[in-house]
Amino acid sequence: MSAHCQLTGAQPGFGNAISHSHRRTSRRFDPNIQSKRYWLPGEGRHVRLKLSAKAIKTIDAIGVEAAVARIRARGVKV
Repeated sequence: MSAHCQLTGAQPGFGNAISHSHRRTSRRFDPNIQSKRYWLPGEGRHVRLKLSAKAIKTIDAIGVEAAVARIRARGVKV
């Protein structure tokens, strides 16, 4: 799944695009996924994570070590 955040688990949402004539067509609401590389000092290596913009702000607040621990607790390999 390409549009999926490793930290928050944000996935695409689905809904309808409603035109001016009120005709509905299916559409998809994708999260703002970014690929970001972080240095893990505890392991002495870089990790590349696919994160939403909200998750990047969360890592800035809690730190990369705590974020990687949360990702691993969800069962995702880092």
